[in-house]
Amino acid sequence: MLNERVRLLRKERGLSLRQLAEATGLSAALLSQVERGTTDPSLSTVRKLAVVLGADLPTLFAEDAPSGAHVSRPGQRPLLSAGHGSMAYERLTPGRTDLEVLKGRLEPGQATSEEPWGHPSTECSVVLLGTVVAEVGGVRHELRVGESITFDSRLPHRYLNASGEPAEYLMSCTPPNP
Repeated sequence: MLNERVRLLRKERGLSLRQLAEATGLSAALLSQVERGTTDPSLSTVRKLAVVLGADLPTLFAEDAPSGAHVSRPGQRPLLSAGHGSMAYERLTPGRTDLEVLKGRLEPGQATSEEPWGHPSTECSVVLLGTVVAEVGGVRHELRVGESITFDSRLPHRYLNASGEPAEYLMSCTPPNP
């Protein structure tokens, strides 16, 4: 759905792929792949597109309202990447503007971002496997299986795995802000 929204917004604004590439600092080839749905863009790429296209992130990821129930199956979920070589979230909820639930997996030593950052939302995460460190507002919280943390995500934050074993967690945001 992201690819269709990007194409639609680009055309509504009368931009060619080259013009969008110049405005975002991204390559026209990458933008073509995004619009055709042949690549999963990083969150950094999506943020650049949102700024230039004048759309908020939830709008770019929004899908038509599901009729009834939405079923999310492993291996068929969209991935939201934090960037090349970074971890990727599995999106468990359909693209909506009220709630986002993501499943993250962190390999040993991996983090969700190089530096903590904030966004207007409320966030709650629960650890499913291993140990996850949640850095929130400069404070480190070590969370084990079954433990959760909820916070105002305007505070700079990130998740990291300081252990030698993989870690998995579910993260919910309301409203969504990938």
